[in-house]
Amino acid sequence: MSALLFVCLQALLCCAWAKVEVTMHDSTEVYLGDLAPISCQYSFTDVDTEPSDVIIQWFVGGVGSSSRSRIFYGDDSQTMVDENTDYSGRIQVTSDKQASRLVIQEARLTDEKEFFCQINGMVAGSAEGKTHLRVFAPPQAPVIEGVLTGISVTNEGLSEVASCETLNGFPKPNITWYRNNTPLMTTPGHVNVLMLGTRDSGGFYSVQSTLRYKVLKEDKDARFSCEVSFFVPGAIRTVESSSINITVHYPTTMVELWKESPQGLVKEGDTVELRCQGDGSPPPSFIFNREQEPDVDLGDSGDILLLTSVTRKDGGIYQCRPQDVDGASEVRGEMQLNVHFLDPAVVVPKESELMLRGEDLIATCNALSSLKTSTVWYKDGQQVSHGNMLQLKDATYDTAGEYICDVTVPSLPALHTHGSIHIIVQGAPQMVGMEQEVQLEEAVGRTVNLSCEVQSYPRPVVSWNIVGSQSWQEVVNKASDHMTQSVVSVLVGSDVSALCNASNEMGSEVKLFSIRAIPRVTSATRFSPVEGSGVIIVVIILCLLLLAVLGSVLYFLQKKGKLPCGRSGKQEITKETNAKNEIVVEMKTNTRTEESVLLKAVNGDKKDTGQQMTVVSMTSLFHA
Repeated sequence: MSALLFVCLQALLCCAWAKVEVTMHDSTEVYLGDLAPISCQYSFTDVDTEPSDVIIQWFVGGVGSSSRSRIFYGDDSQTMVDENTDYSGRIQVTSDKQASRLVIQEARLTDEKEFFCQINGMVAGSAEGKTHLRVFAPPQAPVIEGVLTGISVTNEGLSEVASCETLNGFPKPNITWYRNNTPLMTTPGHVNVLMLGTRDSGGFYSVQSTLRYKVLKEDKDARFSCEVSFFVPGAIRTVESSSINITVHYPTTMVELWKESPQGLVKEGDTVELRCQGDGSPPPSFIFNREQEPDVDLGDSGDILLLTSVTRKDGGIYQCRPQDVDGASEVRGEMQLNVHFLDPAVVVPKESELMLRGEDLIATCNALSSLKTSTVWYKDGQQVSHGNMLQLKDATYDTAGEYICDVTVPSLPALHTHGSIHIIVQGAPQMVGMEQEVQLEEAVGRTVNLSCEVQSYPRPVVSWNIVGSQSWQEVVNKASDHMTQSVVSVLVGSDVSALCNASNEMGSEVKLFSIRAIPRVTSATRFSPVEGSGVIIVVIILCLLLLAVLGSVLYFLQKKGKLPCGRSGKQEITKETNAKNEIVVEMKTNTRTEESVLLKAVNGDKKDTGQQMTVVSMTSLFHA
């Protein structure tokens, strides 16, 4: 009762004088756990009656509630925080002239109330103001979950697509749905959003939203997401979830069939893989058949038809249709399968053909194929003709042999076949080589091998007739289809004449070998004038070399004084040859020595004006 009387008395005084003005913000916003400062400004309108003692009191009460409780009292003599309240020990009030400031430590969700500041100036009057304290707690990021099973477009009504949830927010957050970043608004028959919010014992809100949606085929590629929006001090913030794609089931409306393997053209013996694909979801299994046999199912193993070791009979139009549609439905795919082939080559004439020498022949090689072919003829590994026709003109023994025709398909190299024909040329024997007579020379006692090679068909009989040698024998006798060879070994004792004769029912031909025997001689008797002249020239050159060496030695000895010759002023040399002839040689010299004259002659020096030549006089006496 006393408290009530006190309040009434204050109200009367305020009404009576109304000399106090209190100013406070309408609201103060803080994050959960932060400091919450609340300011209170006051003033007195009548300066003359401004009191010396002011009483400041703080009260708290629920928003919109008439009940409140005091949490602080202060005057000039004392300040006091009321006990046994939610704010005991958690608030701090500071005051100065015309201002008071309340600070709440670690703001709680329960602190979201109205705080009153009351100023009592006694006779100067009293007044109060209030502030709404708001506390914010951002929620957790939203979590979206799509429906795991597929959603069919044939469902009647709306289908649940996804759910979105955000936890522990304050105040209560809001959730908005998006499709490809476009907000989804509730639309009857198309979109419906169900929202469920709960508040736990701590005062936090959790919100869960469910999206119900009429799914269409176009939604198979759509991205769905949700966004949570919430209040914070002085603003509104949003956080978007990740986006999801839903599985949409829809019937197949288009089917495509194609050849998966092999790449390129198909030939007989290949394994062919056909693949069928439709636009339905989930992908259906398919039934395969041929257009020629629509009632014969070739297989229903998923979307692949495997044809092994195909033949030309497997060619045709193939079709596939989904299993889940009526067989009469037009929803199907089809393709033309061509199986290419190349039959074995047929050569005309077949196998072997007998020709006479000089005849002409035309052979053909053909192979039935689904594609254009190319034919080449070979003989002994060498190309002899191009095209399916082989023309042989004026046949010779060289014409004989095996001819192979090679048939290929340029557009499909794996297709390949060949055939052959064996040509036999019939005629009289023909010697190999242009010479009908061979002339040889060989020393007596030597052995000579004579070879006779004959071309002919039928095989000839080869015989030898040898005159001039009693010792000979056949050492080689071999034959093939068109070639026969006989080799004889002949000992040469004198001139030899050997005749090789080859004959068959078509005729004969001979070849003559003439061997001239050369007598054996020893090395002495085989000396020739040419060889003797060469020996004489060599002997003369050696003698000249020896004379030059001897002259050099004599000159060296004379220079060293080893020879007495040339030291006296005059010498006479006398030689008796016989009783009838006598030759006297007289040699005169000047004061120069023979040594200096000889050196100058050797060095090629010219004679000086004062030099006298050495005169050699020779007197021959002839006595009768």
